[in-house]
Amino acid sequence: MSVDSGKLPPAVKVSDEALKVLQRNSGALTTTVGQHLEERLTWYKQLGTEERASLRLISQRGIQGLINWLQDPASRNLPLVNELLGPAPTDLMRTISLQRALQLIRTIVEAVEQRLPGLMPADDRQLMREAVLRYSREVAFAIADVYARAAESRGAWDSRLEALLVDAVLRAEPTEQIASRAAAVGWQSQDRTVVVIGGAPDQADSVFMSHLRRQCIRFATDAVVGVQGDRLILLLGGVTDLAEGLDRVMPHFGAGQLVYGSHDGPIAQSSRCAQSVFAGFSAADAWPRAPRPVAAEDLLPERALAGDQHAKHFLVTGIYALLEQAGHSLLETVESYVNAGHSLEATARELFVHTNTVRYRLKRVTEVTGWDPMEPRDAYVLQTALALGRL
Repeated sequence: MSVDSGKLPPAVKVSDEALKVLQRNSGALTTTVGQHLEERLTWYKQLGTEERASLRLISQRGIQGLINWLQDPASRNLPLVNELLGPAPTDLMRTISLQRALQLIRTIVEAVEQRLPGLMPADDRQLMREAVLRYSREVAFAIADVYARAAESRGAWDSRLEALLVDAVLRAEPTEQIASRAAAVGWQSQDRTVVVIGGAPDQADSVFMSHLRRQCIRFATDAVVGVQGDRLILLLGGVTDLAEGLDRVMPHFGAGQLVYGSHDGPIAQSSRCAQSVFAGFSAADAWPRAPRPVAAEDLLPERALAGDQHAKHFLVTGIYALLEQAGHSLLETVESYVNAGHSLEATARELFVHTNTVRYRLKRVTEVTGWDPMEPRDAYVLQTALALGRL
């Protein structure tokens, strides 16, 4: 149910004499309110001269608005917020927070309640107190509505800024532009940027994204959430415990694989990592038994088959070239071992060497590349690297 903060309820009926007293004392009431603010609100005294004058003007408008409401509520055409805050209500939000704005209203009401009834004729005192309370209630709702709308607008703008940052990283825009967009969203981390991509859930609205961002902040200094089509993308900075963090956010993703990658550097230089994760997510279906989540570097063969140039380059330079440089027939041994059905004895017979020699060479392959030929998955990675190296 929406609340129209621009309308006031029917006015309390007070006597003409009470209205005249209120009009005559409007200046004195404004002065009393100013003194009350100085005495009760410590933060009010810390404001600048122009800011205090702006708040006193709001109290003056509030008292005049009360008079107008009591005189003839039907003649009010000006919205309540504009009547109180003037043509630029955002000036109030730049000066004080919502909490302080409500403290301001409460203090103004206290000052008016203490001063005004004593000036009224006896028959109008209770009515005037009721009028002040009803009017101040609508004022509080109106100002809270202004702050709520501003918060929604800021949230939508922040989401657009985050979406632009995600797009800039994935598109590998110039580092200066990525750094500028990161600064716009308040990114602070300068090391270990983590990219996570998975399927987006059915209800990926602003509330969901806000909740997911709060979950990420528990293990990362910075967190940016973006949705591109059916993909949910996280950019994380200053990650303390990646394994625990992934366990925390994994339930928030939709069905399908979840791929991640990390870059030991600032977000402005993380485009290659992000593109590798994106390619891994696109190619993950080629490995049905892949763990969830899976690192992008564990999907090198699938990424290469899908046309990812980064994966091809890594397989050639990070595996094939290293084995070629290491010598000692390591390339030949890996190829024979794979073709012989992962049999040490068959490989030894084919190479005319002892089984222990084959075992030693395979151990050297693991030391040089980090991939173990005796593990089926690692052997597949090595086999793909050898094929690409020959090409």
